[in-house]
Amino acid sequence: MSDANYSLVNNNTGEKIDLPAIKGTLGPVGLDVGKVYDKQEVFTYDPGFTSTCSTKSAITYIDGDNGILLYRGYPVSELAEHCTFIEVAYLILNGELPNAEQLAKFDSSIRKHTMINEGLKSFFNGFHYDAHPMAMLTGIVGSMSAFYHDTTNNKDPRHREIFAHRMIAKIPTIAAAAYKKYYGQPFMYPQNHMDYSSNLLHMMFAVPAEPYKIDPVIAKALDVLFILHADHEQNASTSTVRMAGSTGTNPYAAVASGIAALWGPAHGGANEAVLHMLESIGTKDNVASFMAKVKDKNSGVRLMGFGHRVYKNFDPRATIIREQCHKVLKHLGKENDPQLELAMELERIALSDDYFKDRKLYPNVDFYSGIIYKAIGIPVNMFTPMFAVARTVGWVAHWAEMVSDPTMRIARPRQVYTGAPDRKVQPIASR
Repeated sequence: MSDANYSLVNNNTGEKIDLPAIKGTLGPVGLDVGKVYDKQEVFTYDPGFTSTCSTKSAITYIDGDNGILLYRGYPVSELAEHCTFIEVAYLILNGELPNAEQLAKFDSSIRKHTMINEGLKSFFNGFHYDAHPMAMLTGIVGSMSAFYHDTTNNKDPRHREIFAHRMIAKIPTIAAAAYKKYYGQPFMYPQNHMDYSSNLLHMMFAVPAEPYKIDPVIAKALDVLFILHADHEQNASTSTVRMAGSTGTNPYAAVASGIAALWGPAHGGANEAVLHMLESIGTKDNVASFMAKVKDKNSGVRLMGFGHRVYKNFDPRATIIREQCHKVLKHLGKENDPQLELAMELERIALSDDYFKDRKLYPNVDFYSGIIYKAIGIPVNMFTPMFAVARTVGWVAHWAEMVSDPTMRIARPRQVYTGAPDRKVQPIASR
């Protein structure tokens, strides 16, 4: 819905231009500034895109001030309580929760596509033994562009569906293979009788020499983590996938660009940073002095896993994952783990100290997810690949939504030029 009820006035000429108000289902109005340059010869300037909408989307809604996160209109808390990750994946891709028949068909399709081409396996041999798993994920997913030429017509709905199913199905297999490569263990093939999260645990932790038994409490916690990380609106990696995809590039290349963006410590690497912080603090006895350093602006010490770029009140995912965190640690007999005690002391101080309360530095999902991953034996360098497995659903959904939009245009931001003015080239002897 559009209503031209906002105006921009040029202070030099007095000319007025109407800015159509783009109204969504929920949230603030977006002002269409697409014609500002044509009419006024000025650009809008918004570093970091803090107030700029890059698209219209029907997938995810966030209200950061009130701590709300909805997938296709459903609160993430309800989805985490009542649904599996595969149900949520179907919802994010298709707009509605599946009935029993739809779920069975979708689940079967995902299981059918879990294996990767044997040629892809040899690619892992080209990586150094201690290559970061995210480097491997970026390279391997990008290389998938060379294996599926027959189903990458972005304009064909059936091709888009096949790509989405393949990508969601194969990313756990690729992540587990990266783990095995890093630790020098033999790759494990997927077992298609297992559910999504159990299959990933099997491919990571099973070895050919002995049987591996799936722990249902761990598998459930992983499934909930995947639900909470499945999508998060126009974040840096999703926007990267959309920007790359807007060129019409191969969709696997677009997802690889998103994986590369997710690797950044300010984005997907945040839960990894939490564990490094806990290790640097050492013990619970050091928490008070550490928090004092956090308050000191000159110390350069940052509190990782607290606060969020979007959520200005609390992260709705954190409440859910906190419960899973305690459930997992109790199940594993690690509720008295010294590092957990340290983390809980950090949480206690942050929730009670006015310095942190005034700045709304509440625990976010990254604070708890890293603790869970460590407790179940996932090493720190695999935290971000686990995030990538979950977020792949959001990436492919946003890519499909974008390329199926008949009004799609190639992304092309503008800039305010601050370099040298127009000048002449001088002969080399005169320079």
